[in-house]
Amino acid sequence: MMIFLIFLLLFNPSINRSGAYFHSPDDTSDIKIKQCFCELKGTIDDCSCNVDTVDFYNNVKIYPRLKSLLTNNYFRFYKTNLHNECPFWKDVEFQCAMKFCHVKPCKEQDIPLGLKGEEPHLKYIKETQTIDCSEDLNKELGFLNKSISEKVHKELKRWSEHDDAQDNFCILDDHHEGAEYVDLLLNPERFTGYQGKSAHRIWETIYLENCFKLQDSKSRSSFTSLIDSHSLRDVCLEERVFYRMVSGLHTSINIHLCANYLQPEKNSLEFASPNGVWGPNLKEFKRRFSPETTEGQGDHWLRNLYFAYIVELRAIAKVAQLLRNEEYYTGFDNEDKEVQLAVNDLLNVIESFPSHFDESIMFSGDSSKMKFEFREKFLNISRIMDCVGCDKCRLWGKLQTQGMGTALKILFSGKFEYDVDRSGFYVINGTKKQQFKLQRTEIVSLFNAFGRLSNSIHSLELFRNQLR
Repeated sequence: MMIFLIFLLLFNPSINRSGAYFHSPDDTSDIKIKQCFCELKGTIDDCSCNVDTVDFYNNVKIYPRLKSLLTNNYFRFYKTNLHNECPFWKDVEFQCAMKFCHVKPCKEQDIPLGLKGEEPHLKYIKETQTIDCSEDLNKELGFLNKSISEKVHKELKRWSEHDDAQDNFCILDDHHEGAEYVDLLLNPERFTGYQGKSAHRIWETIYLENCFKLQDSKSRSSFTSLIDSHSLRDVCLEERVFYRMVSGLHTSINIHLCANYLQPEKNSLEFASPNGVWGPNLKEFKRRFSPETTEGQGDHWLRNLYFAYIVELRAIAKVAQLLRNEEYYTGFDNEDKEVQLAVNDLLNVIESFPSHFDESIMFSGDSSKMKFEFREKFLNISRIMDCVGCDKCRLWGKLQTQGMGTALKILFSGKFEYDVDRSGFYVINGTKKQQFKLQRTEIVSLFNAFGRLSNSIHSLELFRNQLR
């Protein structure tokens, strides 16, 4: 018996010495399972890192930390305006296909007092105004009163925000009338049934009217194949980056919907559970990304997810010291300190990533016109999110475009090019200057948007395991 097994091992061409089977040209079933369309390998386009490196860093190091961090009060409450009118079409129907696409309201008593009240720096200004300077005024006729009223301070803040907005890549509406806090944990991103003509028009407008026009676009009948991997080869880096960021966002959203799909309950055509039954839908995932249903572009779209992830990873690394200086103030001292420690731990991991995206190779030379067009196009995409007809889809669309816009602002506005010390200042030409700050809504959207990309890559691994 032993001799027979040795003979079989040495002379049977279908078995190698490790016990793995070689396949004849006609035997492809197992190969298709092992090398399915989502088994991505090699380098990521326009980046120096590869897919395997990102998978390891995200799934093992970054995703678990982000998942825990985003449950804290500072990051779970997001303020936005979900009642803005669509600026492009008047026939938008803001109606949900099912009850699960409504955004659950946030109770006033659940919002941390620190988010509703005064920020720490306003509190400091108010305290300095209570100092009694009457004795100094009597002694020194030349006393200069440097204090300012709270009203003037608010006006100065508005001017500063207006100037800062000139470099924004997205719309910030948290201070607009009608803006409200939303608890993101109560309203997770899921498939709500929002599809068809309305959803198609959103993405069709984004690709056809806001992405840079590339070759062969007129010859294609569907926006899903409007820009394939071949047509990107002959355009400049800036245009490729823009398209890959948008495509990566689109891919990420589609993966979220597939990973959290409304499931029919057993032995019933109705969804009896008050909260629904949610889980991965492999069939839907294959429909959205397999080569047979995407004209061979599914692999290309999945790679764009990794590209968007690398770009946002680089943006967070670029402002790491600024983020370390944040107080993450909610009014709960113990939790605020824990969040600071957790953020610092996450930033250490992000900074240790070996192959960050190099934004310095973009917009070199006289490229002010290209940068302006780049910014305007992404601003327009953030406006389109107010035309989404599903409440929950609009919420997550606005948050993720705002987070991506914040990342682009960090990388390309020119305001975050200098290293910041622990006091929050940077030195240029011997002069110490205050570093530009990110608003709270920008920080919240940046981390949550990156969290969504991280979640998508983690979910992609789960779908791979199912396909295997």
